[in-house]
Amino acid sequence: MTITDLNTQAGRRYPARRLTQNIVGGAAPIQATNFSAGYITLDPDGGQTPWHNQEQEEVYMVLEGTVEICLGEERQVLTQGQAVYIPPTVFHQITNIGKSYARFIYIYGPSGDVAHWRQELDGTLPKAGVEAPPLPAGAAPQCTDKPQN
Repeated sequence: MTITDLNTQAGRRYPARRLTQNIVGGAAPIQATNFSAGYITLDPDGGQTPWHNQEQEEVYMVLEGTVEICLGEERQVLTQGQAVYIPPTVFHQITNIGKSYARFIYIYGPSGDVAHWRQELDGTLPKAGVEAPPLPAGAAPQCTDKPQN
């Protein structure tokens, strides 16, 4: 039996103020062909998975906190117990708009690496409104900070 234990998995910190822990795929002990899954902790007041897109379809399920989800030209607030479907190639961003940590699970398929993780770590994410479509009106700005060494 293969088990992923988030209590012992360090995960990875990203410049946009989040911790990503793989549940299925990536560095996780569990590997699958048809999907990947992970657990994200967004820091209070703006922790984010920045504006990006990918070839896979995806679902975000909010477990704790209050977040702003931007999906294409739409923007909405989600809270605990709500999930959103993200179609393939549609730009999306999730931002913690609360004063405490926000936590959510992502599931995408098929499995495999997504470019935005490496782009964020390299400081090369396509910028909203420049190299990528603009964020919806009123959205939290995309974090394009380069990693601190």
